[in-house]
Amino acid sequence: MKKINNIAFIDGQNLHLGTTQNKWKVNHNKLRKYLNDKYHVNEAYYFLGYVSEEEQDLYNNLQKAGFIVVFKEHSSALKGKKKGNVDTDIVFEILKRYIDNNDFDKIILISGDGDYKKIVDYLIKKDKFEKILFPNNGFASTLYKQLGSEFFDSLENPNIKSKIEFK
Repeated sequence: MKKINNIAFIDGQNLHLGTTQNKWKVNHNKLRKYLNDKYHVNEAYYFLGYVSEEEQDLYNNLQKAGFIVVFKEHSSALKGKKKGNVDTDIVFEILKRYIDNNDFDKIILISGDGDYKKIVDYLIKKDKFEKILFPNNGFASTLYKQLGSEFFDSLENPNIKSKIEFK
């Protein structure tokens, strides 16, 4: 039997803002385990907006939890002043994997940002999309309501939150 090889792409800022806005935090170790157990995620890419020395503990913890940390490229003049905005980086990496080697079964995306809707539609059409997980229902773009419910879920749903919440 072939081993399932799914890949997750996480919009780190969207995840952080979406959960802390509702007064809870994600335990990154538990999230990585959940992605592996539930969705057979072998590689999980965690995209962050910029490098900050004050956040080094977060970066270390993400790597220890098994995430591949990817930073947004900014010019040195803009570092610390610019919003994280990793959307195009995530879309580029998904397409690069799909076009270059297509060595995966399905994609799992963590974000509620509507900017991913085109790539989600494309991956669904190609049978390469598993699910988008919203950090919270309020962070979910209305564009995703057109998708069947089999393609989305919310991390704040009690059955998921209880497995990944930092306590």
